[in-house]
Amino acid sequence: MMLLIQYTLIFASVLVLVALGGCISEHSGVINLGLEGIMVIGALGGALMMKYLPAGSSAFVTIVLTVLMAILAGVIYSSLLAVSCINFKADQTIVGTALNMLGVAAATVIVKAINSAENPDNPSSEISYIAQKKAFLVNINGFEFNWFMVLAVLALILVAVMLYKTRFGLRLMACGEHPQAAASVGISVYKMRWAGVLLSGALGGLGGLVYITAGVSQWKFENGVAGFGFLSLAVMIFGQWKPKHIAWAAVLFGMFRALSNVYSGFPFLARMNIPSGVYNMLPYIISLVVLAFTSKHSRAPKAEGIPYDKGSR
Repeated sequence: MMLLIQYTLIFASVLVLVALGGCISEHSGVINLGLEGIMVIGALGGALMMKYLPAGSSAFVTIVLTVLMAILAGVIYSSLLAVSCINFKADQTIVGTALNMLGVAAATVIVKAINSAENPDNPSSEISYIAQKKAFLVNINGFEFNWFMVLAVLALILVAVMLYKTRFGLRLMACGEHPQAAASVGISVYKMRWAGVLLSGALGGLGGLVYITAGVSQWKFENGVAGFGFLSLAVMIFGQWKPKHIAWAAVLFGMFRALSNVYSGFPFLARMNIPSGVYNMLPYIISLVVLAFTSKHSRAPKAEGIPYDKGSR
């Protein structure tokens, strides 16, 4: 049971961070379907930072630099979505899909090139961070506490306050509901949408780093992030684009994902002899079922996915 709680919290942390990123972007009026690719690039940035950190670096320095690099990588990569969809008014669905494919391909090529340069006999797309990962973990009476759980809670609080209690957040949401009305009172829709997408990239990149360090000490980047970007979008929709509801949805989906790691520890589940692949599919099956019954009651921002045109009314 302790292991189930541990994995549930760490997977829920991933889903909270990435879903909050998608939530901010959509509240600004831009659908970020590229979260999967942003997660991969953020994970790449964090993994490379851990790889090249000097031996003996303190836990604090390791955490801060790794987190900052993952966020920076996510922000830079998400700017491709921003410039394409905001400035050039490209189709947001197509651009997001392209970013997902490009993210995995680019990360794989980069890591293979780095490994081949270091050792010609090692053309793998794998990065190890065994020693560095220990900086994020604290053992509390057998429970493996991860500092990323704290970051997820802080992000949840900060995003909720930002959206509903600050001028910036209210202006951001106005741009996702009625951009022409927002522009009529002097709000720069382009700037607010850029801010929404870049914040989405920051949280998505951080979520990618959390995902690859959840339970493993090395990652093969050609595997991507196993659809967690899309699962986070399901969490966001199920949570009705509201941070509080997103948190509960993330815990629910995180628990089903955690079962695939720990089901053998429950005798009644082990006796059922259900293939492990079924448990791996469970969170995605649940997301389809949940969205099928709840999506008709969803209330997305009215102007999401619609390019802003100053001349339209």
